[in-house]
Amino acid sequence: MDWEHLELNPRIINALKKACLKSAKEILSLTGPELQRIAHLSQSEVKSLQAAVAAAYRSSPPVTALQLARGECPSLEPGHRLSLACPVLDDLLRGGLPLHGLTELAGESAAGKTQFGLQLCLSVQYPQDHGGLGSGAVYICTEDSFPIKRLRQLITQQSRLRPNLPQALIRSLRFSDNIYIEHTADLEALQKCVSQRVPVLLERGLARLVVVDSVAALFRTEFQADEAIERARHLLAFSAALHRLSHTHSAPVFCINQVSDVVDGPNPGRCDYGLVDSKVLPALGIAWANQVMSRLMLRRQEGCLRSGGQTCAPRKLEVVFAPHLPRASCLCGVWEEGVRGIPHEDLNAQPQTSS
Repeated sequence: MDWEHLELNPRIINALKKACLKSAKEILSLTGPELQRIAHLSQSEVKSLQAAVAAAYRSSPPVTALQLARGECPSLEPGHRLSLACPVLDDLLRGGLPLHGLTELAGESAAGKTQFGLQLCLSVQYPQDHGGLGSGAVYICTEDSFPIKRLRQLITQQSRLRPNLPQALIRSLRFSDNIYIEHTADLEALQKCVSQRVPVLLERGLARLVVVDSVAALFRTEFQADEAIERARHLLAFSAALHRLSHTHSAPVFCINQVSDVVDGPNPGRCDYGLVDSKVLPALGIAWANQVMSRLMLRRQEGCLRSGGQTCAPRKLEVVFAPHLPRASCLCGVWEEGVRGIPHEDLNAQPQTSS
């Protein structure tokens, strides 16, 4: 490094040359007392040196929490999100899925979890200015076969789900060609999939979304009750692989999870994350919960929703925890064209019939 380019006292520059310190990395990796001893500098000179080197390699000036709260640093605001193709759902998640980290959707069987995964596989293919990422998706099935018939139906109904988009754009996208389906029958195949095949698709830009449906299936079937430690070890290795994929390629990872029944009676060791009134909790326990950045719960509700001549059972989508979201929820329905949230102003217009 050319020390003369930094605003340093000539005595400090000469001391650095005599001590054979040639890079900023060396300066920033040494403690203040170490620099004092190696370069024979005073404490104040070391502070000046460290400040000058740090300033030279800092991409942007430091900001305060107050500046962030006032919105004075737009470059540090959350970036692009992957839209769920519904304004109500996107509003609940403040724009959609973050591009980094694991988002989990847990719920009972037939709650509609897979519908969200399929909808995201289509949404990701739209350009960024329409809420997508301009790329494809990898869909990893661990229990049931891929619902190809439902996917085809959703593709044909895209113009109904997203009427505000240019129809020419929707017709130009070859949705089914950009969804890469993987079936994994055991944990070895699952680990091989996320460590070998999926990275190739992400590196080549063929995909920017990973959906795992479901994350609990194989971990529940391949381990007995007394093998909790071994299961946790495999679970952490799996989650670490997903985190690497997400952060390396800025690709959202959407994990669908099963639920476990809550056993009645006091259990001080159980963590319910505030779901105190729930009869079920997301599967795989706290070992998996600590790997998830955002946890969502989907529950079927009593009653009936009507829209455009269609009826369906209402669902409640709830934010359980997320670093960037408050605890909140909204009602939604699974329609022929996909999953749509119900605006608050439309709830009163819904008939109060039982399912």
